[in-house]
Amino acid sequence: MRAAGLLLAWALLHPTASQQCHPSSPGGVLRFTDRHAEIQVPALHRVPSSLDPLYGLVRRCLDLIQQNPLPTELLRTALNDPGSVRTSQVVQYELGYVVCAAVALLFTVAVPVAGMCFCYCRSRRRCGGRLRAHRRSLGCRRRCLLACLSFTSLIILISVTCAFVTSQRVKGQMEPGLGAVPSTLRTLRQHLANVPQGVQMVVDKFEVPRKQIISDLGGLSRSVGLSIHAQLKAMTYAALADLQDRAGDLQTSLHHLQIVHRTARALAAARAELEPALQERRRRVVALLDDPRCTSCASVLGRAQGLELGADYSKVPSVEKVLKALAGLPRSDFAEMIRQGNGTFNSIPELAVERMAQVIQDLRGDLARTAEKVQSIADGFPLPDYTRPASEALVKAEQRSQPYLREVQRFERYRWIAGTVLCSIILLILLCNVTGMALGAYGLSKREDPSDYERRGEVGAKFLLVGVGLAFLFSWLLILLVFATFLVGGNIQTLVCRNWVNQEIFKFIDTPGNLPPSMNLTRELNLRRDSNLSSTYRECKSGAGLWEVLQLDRSYDLDEHLRTPKYTADFQKRLGDFTANLGDVRLLRSEGRQDLETFARSGLDEVDYGRFQEEMKNPVVQTSLPGLARNLEGLQKMQRNSTVAGRLAAEAQALWHMQNSTVQSQEALVAKLGESVQFLSHLAPHLKERVKRTLATTASVEARLPMQAQQILRQELSCFTRKELRYFTQYLNWVGQTLREDVASCQPLATALDNGRVILCDRIADPWNAFWFSLGCCTFFLIPNIIFAIRLTKHFRPIRNRLM
Repeated sequence: MRAAGLLLAWALLHPTASQQCHPSSPGGVLRFTDRHAEIQVPALHRVPSSLDPLYGLVRRCLDLIQQNPLPTELLRTALNDPGSVRTSQVVQYELGYVVCAAVALLFTVAVPVAGMCFCYCRSRRRCGGRLRAHRRSLGCRRRCLLACLSFTSLIILISVTCAFVTSQRVKGQMEPGLGAVPSTLRTLRQHLANVPQGVQMVVDKFEVPRKQIISDLGGLSRSVGLSIHAQLKAMTYAALADLQDRAGDLQTSLHHLQIVHRTARALAAARAELEPALQERRRRVVALLDDPRCTSCASVLGRAQGLELGADYSKVPSVEKVLKALAGLPRSDFAEMIRQGNGTFNSIPELAVERMAQVIQDLRGDLARTAEKVQSIADGFPLPDYTRPASEALVKAEQRSQPYLREVQRFERYRWIAGTVLCSIILLILLCNVTGMALGAYGLSKREDPSDYERRGEVGAKFLLVGVGLAFLFSWLLILLVFATFLVGGNIQTLVCRNWVNQEIFKFIDTPGNLPPSMNLTRELNLRRDSNLSSTYRECKSGAGLWEVLQLDRSYDLDEHLRTPKYTADFQKRLGDFTANLGDVRLLRSEGRQDLETFARSGLDEVDYGRFQEEMKNPVVQTSLPGLARNLEGLQKMQRNSTVAGRLAAEAQALWHMQNSTVQSQEALVAKLGESVQFLSHLAPHLKERVKRTLATTASVEARLPMQAQQILRQELSCFTRKELRYFTQYLNWVGQTLREDVASCQPLATALDNGRVILCDRIADPWNAFWFSLGCCTFFLIPNIIFAIRLTKHFRPIRNRLM
């Protein structure tokens, strides 16, 4: 009883309104399929290379050669009126390259002339002959020349190796780089053409949240009912348990009152019957013990004289008035009442399913109408009409680029062949140098007399002269190839790549009047009137959608189409307006309440139970009949007079019979009476308070159940609404992200521009410029190579005059 009261108090002091929504499970995150990966332009990046230091050195050299900024005036004139371009303007801008051209021209003329002079001199046996005299310093000079020639040969070898590697790298990057131009243009066209299908694909994915929401709706009503039942069962079960305790108190009190009433009357009647018999028995025993013939009987005479009745139950209060007040109770079946209340409460989940069936059907209809609203995202998407100019411009660019790309590929093939041949000749020159130095040094080591002829030394000198001849013969071709590739690659780096990186090209294109009307990219690509190439590139780079950069007259606002309330207003309103009475449970009917009120007013607490307890402390007979009987039996054995002994035995037997037949039955009734009095004395002081509390709490629970059930219903529907809105929000966010970053993104345009810079500048121009730089190092180091080889030739031949 106490535990039920505590449970009820706890349930009433902890209202269900404090409950919170359950945290969303991992299943609350929607998974969408892959998007338009097949039409993406893959971003290219500069790959780190071991040749990066060489590339950096070449770029710094070109920055020194060409220090002029982008020639905006010259380019504007060249694009708008090519015939009015003045040579002085070109020379002024290309002054660094002009100086380099003059150096290349001087080298081209001077080296062959020097070669012819050397041939003439050699034919006169004056150049590359023999030493005329032996001196002590010849050995030191010979070693110095060997070291210098070896050093220049090593530099040439490193340079030609770099030239071979960079030439091969240019060849390896040129073909895929040129092929990437039309493929990128085609990919961009496909990207624009596939926008409508992509948008429809994104819209069709509304099926993912729709199925999830329908699945959640299927279990909503039972979930709400179970939640109401779970949160209210502690309070309801506690009230039912308390009511069951009061009904038990009523039944048990009636039982014990009847026992008290019947037992008290029985004890009073039994006392009236026992009194004359007990008096007669006392008279007879006293007379017998007072007989002079009775030996030693005086000791027992006192106990026999005290043989009198004890407790008098005719003096205890009557409970007949209370029984009359409770007559006919209980008029109601409390067990059936509690069973019905419990059953009604336990049927709340099924009741919720029944009451919410219609609203769930309406929510499914709202969801179908929401799918139609989502379709408006695709129906109102305006891109197909506005991307046609851009698609046509891409087709035109692809067609116009094909001839140029073929010419570039053919030129690159010639460059690679010429570079490979000339690098091979340089390797042949190095081979002659190495062979000549090795044979010459070996011949010197075997020669005992400096004036003696030694074949190996002579062959070594001839190998050196062959290398010199090859250097004179092909150096002008080397310098022409170096200058041609330098002029192309250097201008690409300084005019295009450098200004591409610092956005100067975009600024030039964006400046009105720089481009002819036929090259107006804003009009060609149908860009917004208030935008330019730089801003469009930045917007596309940051992930803007095509509709944000095209000329749409601001007719399409994606953010407006992706507002969640636009699709969820009906859904939210229907759930917010729904009400249903799920907590109408009757725990105590009016007749049951009247029974408990009658029980409390019956006067059960007015009975003086202390009088009962005081009377029960007195024995039925003041003197113990069994003790007196045993005393008489003891006296019997002491008697010499048989008549007295027989009378003592008879009196003892009579006392035992009275004890067993009358007194014991009255003692049993006293014990039964004591149990009932003890129960009633414990219940009576708290009866009114307990009945009052039970009636109050039962009424409170009956009143609070509908209210709290409605609160729980609102809370559960609110939690459900927030959960389903998260599905809508996830989907709409995914739609916006997919349209901006993938399906209708203009990022591929920025990626294509970045890829063009990576291919042209990082993958082609850098190794191209490193090629001519390395080949130029070889060419210029051929001059000291020629000088050191000619000077060393004399030391490998015999000395004409031996001076001691």
